[in-house]
Amino acid sequence: MSRLGTITRRGFLVGSVAVAGGIAFGTYTVRKPHANPLSADLAQGEAALTPYVKLTREGITLITPRADKGQGVYHVQAALIAEELDVDLDAVMVDPGMPSPAYWNTALSTEAAEFFVPEAGTMQDLTIGAVNAVMKTAGVQITGGSTTVADQFVKLRAAGASARETLKQAAAVRAGVSASACQTDAGQVILPDGTQVAYTDLIADVAQMRPVQDVPLRDPSTWRYIGKPMQRIDMRAKCTGTQDYGIDAAVDGMLHATVLLNPAQGAGIKSFDGTEALKMRGVRDVVPITGGVGIVADNTWRAFQAAALVEAEWEDSAMPAEMDGHWAALDAAFTEEAQDSRVRDDGDMDAALEAGSAIETEYRAPYLAHAPLEPINAIVRVDDDKVEIWTGTQIPRFTQTNVSRITGIPAENVIIHVLMMGGSFGHRLEDDVVRQATEIAMQMKGTPVKLTYSREMDMTHDYTRQIAMARARGTVADGKVESFDLGIAMPSVITSQMGRQGLPASGPDSQIVAGAFEQPFAIPNHRVTGYRAAPLAPLSSWRSVGASTNGFFYNAALDELIHAAGTDPLEERLRLASDDVTRKTLEAVGEMADWSGPMGNGKGRGIAFTKSFGVPTAEIVEVTATEDGIKIDKVWVAAEVGTVVDPVNFENLVQGGVIFALGHAMNCEITYTDGVADQDNYYSFEGMRLPQCPEIMVRGLENGDRVLGIGEPPVPPAAPALAGAIFAATGTRLREMPFNKFVDFV
Repeated sequence: MSRLGTITRRGFLVGSVAVAGGIAFGTYTVRKPHANPLSADLAQGEAALTPYVKLTREGITLITPRADKGQGVYHVQAALIAEELDVDLDAVMVDPGMPSPAYWNTALSTEAAEFFVPEAGTMQDLTIGAVNAVMKTAGVQITGGSTTVADQFVKLRAAGASARETLKQAAAVRAGVSASACQTDAGQVILPDGTQVAYTDLIADVAQMRPVQDVPLRDPSTWRYIGKPMQRIDMRAKCTGTQDYGIDAAVDGMLHATVLLNPAQGAGIKSFDGTEALKMRGVRDVVPITGGVGIVADNTWRAFQAAALVEAEWEDSAMPAEMDGHWAALDAAFTEEAQDSRVRDDGDMDAALEAGSAIETEYRAPYLAHAPLEPINAIVRVDDDKVEIWTGTQIPRFTQTNVSRITGIPAENVIIHVLMMGGSFGHRLEDDVVRQATEIAMQMKGTPVKLTYSREMDMTHDYTRQIAMARARGTVADGKVESFDLGIAMPSVITSQMGRQGLPASGPDSQIVAGAFEQPFAIPNHRVTGYRAAPLAPLSSWRSVGASTNGFFYNAALDELIHAAGTDPLEERLRLASDDVTRKTLEAVGEMADWSGPMGNGKGRGIAFTKSFGVPTAEIVEVTATEDGIKIDKVWVAAEVGTVVDPVNFENLVQGGVIFALGHAMNCEITYTDGVADQDNYYSFEGMRLPQCPEIMVRGLENGDRVLGIGEPPVPPAAPALAGAIFAATGTRLREMPFNKFVDFV
């Protein structure tokens, strides 16, 4: 049966509304470009050729509006602009710019559209177009979902090309020659007689011109940057310790603050007494904020110490007090009434299960904190008619709206300086720290307030990754997997996250089944069902979101079926692969690792494949079972992204994703006792240690017809590949993370 025919009625209606909404905007509204945000604040002697290129007497500034949280996107965005603009990366300045609808992100819409309309074709294309229209018209500027390269690959090159041709036209008019006879190189226009005119010498000329539009992009054979190894533009600063992050920011006259929040997640405050805190040296004030208390002092350390002296009476949390209650809520969700989606339903699953002897298994994945190295922070100054903010954020325009609502000051007068972040993994898709800093700053008008969370507050009040449970059933026959029925239960991440932004999240939540329903395997009877559990702990997007748990569930269950069939894990995946790109990805990783079946002598290999964010990713993990525990020896990764922009950054992102995923699978979970998170620092939430890190080999493939990102896709296959390797080495089957509950690691 076609998957399009089995989409839930609610999901179909949501997709239809998206299409209708897109058409309602009208062709003119959708195609009309947003105003250039750089034009509104140009000084004398400056010119803004496009929203991404600014010329001043000091040089050329490239605007890189997708937020950098360590993944190198300022560098990648700059390289995409520079590719067509003909400038050297070491000769330009980079600025994230001010938030603007001109920097909308449309790539986020593709994944949502493919969930609502799984079958490729006209209806899916219409839905993608409609959601894109909504994103553009609303000016949704957001960094997430591994969309920076996918969204900006053409946009930024087109901006660079437009700026280049405008500069050529300006130089040609001045010299009285044809623009087509001019060339460009290293930030200069080269006239037919060889005269070189610096871009910065053309500011007055281009300031009066309409930018040249619809410029053809250069053929890949001429690329100087794309596809070539590059040194990231932030590498020197990071290697020398001179890179500034949000936590390093300072503003003249600022005070320092921290917050005291209810130890139980999601609960508020009844009353507080700050008398003892106010007696401390340097403490300026103790003020109420939504859900807690703000403590203001002359430095951050004194604010932290004073917070411990505030007495508060807290409200009770609505979520279950103990973990047994959380797991019970997931267990109770496997009902027809709680069914959220069934986008994948191939063959006749019920008949297949009745005809064979079904294998049944259950899997669990815990809550996880984001735990970036930099605790969340923000500086806010509130004046009578303006707010100014300095912070690292992935959602600057949402933050503008929220601060406007809190202060009553129009959003256009809320100025956000987006700063480099020391990690995120989805943490900075939330803006609580800015809202809280704003509430404190409103109570001391005109004074900048720098709010910083303590490490413990950052960990225990994080909006975590979802807790999740899966139940799998399947049958095998003649050495083949014949049926695979996977049910996944979790609370809705999207409803929790969007609810904090005051946005409705109607229809099914694609993240409940992401990384499972779209897997390109032609199993004759194949069903994936999402079940929405009741809300529990507040949730947020964690690196690879639903796929971070579902990649484990799907591959672990498939491994058990393949083992029951007596078939090789790689060979059976290759047989089941339903498209050439998937097959080539699996073949590549098998070739890299020289896969040849069981290893013996206490060594084992596991393989996993997950398509997430459109990126087919295959991973093989090799381990050795020692007397002291499991040692992870090597990892091989092949990922298909269409075009690799920077091979060095690509390799780093994949390696970082593997380390991130393996460390969490091995050791990490967030648990609750009396509604309070038990883990409050790295000693109790321990990732992978340096001596545990395996050798990681990476291959970026370019067989696909879409350019895609790589920040998140390496995460989902890592845990199941590790579990498969441990089974191959020891015979121990792991069905719950973290794995250190069942095996030791060395």
